[in-house]
Amino acid sequence: MGELYGSIEGGGTKFVCTVASGPHDIRDELRYPTTAPDETIGRAIAFFEKQQKKHGRLSALGIGSFGPIDVDPDSPTWGYVTSTPKAGWSNTDFVGRIRARFDIPIAWDTDVNAAALGEHVWGAAKGLDTFIYITVGTGFGGGGMVRGKLMHGLVHPEMGHIALPHDHDTDPYPGRCPFHGDCLEGMAAGPAISERWGVSGKELPPDHEAWVLEAEYLALGLRTFVCTLSPQRIIMGGGVMQVESLFPLVRARLQKLLNGYVQHPSLIDNIDNYVVPPALGKQAGMLGGVALAQRIASSG
Repeated sequence: MGELYGSIEGGGTKFVCTVASGPHDIRDELRYPTTAPDETIGRAIAFFEKQQKKHGRLSALGIGSFGPIDVDPDSPTWGYVTSTPKAGWSNTDFVGRIRARFDIPIAWDTDVNAAALGEHVWGAAKGLDTFIYITVGTGFGGGGMVRGKLMHGLVHPEMGHIALPHDHDTDPYPGRCPFHGDCLEGMAAGPAISERWGVSGKELPPDHEAWVLEAEYLALGLRTFVCTLSPQRIIMGGGVMQVESLFPLVRARLQKLLNGYVQHPSLIDNIDNYVVPPALGKQAGMLGGVALAQRIASSG
């Protein structure tokens, strides 16, 4: 058992609010669609008010949000969702609305950094200090750790917005990112698959040609991350990665693209344990919020 923490996994499609002490003690959970900020954040506030009446004061609350967000604690807009393509959410003071109702420590980070922390504490990144967590779903997000610290810098990683080689003859699809067109997110996130093929990826069989093309774009992205960040492991979650044929295709294509340049057994002989799904499955983001809350509570 132990102390209880609140968690908000704020995704572009859905929110997951949780009260737990860890993976084996989840007291309650609420899942609902992401709509306008007032309604969406309001439902989270109502959930935690109800939970505190039931369980007592929470020790802390961890929020992992879709982005871009302001993670600089010295910034006047810390806690804001900033220049997001999510309609109606630009310049939303997410943390401020929560803080106005709860006098507890609040941790704030990207949804992918939160999921990465959850995997570090309880999942596929346990024992590692430099790794990345990627989610491929409605959008494409990436985060992780370097030397045991969550990735922050000027702002935070935006791995979905790197440029890709794009053969317009092979794939004439222009990309759907409103900022960059055919960046990695614009070409490989779930909505791009649906637009390119005319049906949801969920309706495409595992042997459809769509997945060979998808693996190509994902492997191109991973090659860049391997060469720039040198992660000890790459964890890939999100709805698109639920397709059973995708992991083997991505692993094989990544090896081909690296062409033996980065010499390490993980990339040559043990690729199946290098590019992996989250050990926490669909709970990675939600438990990541709990891990964020635990961290801020223990920091005093």
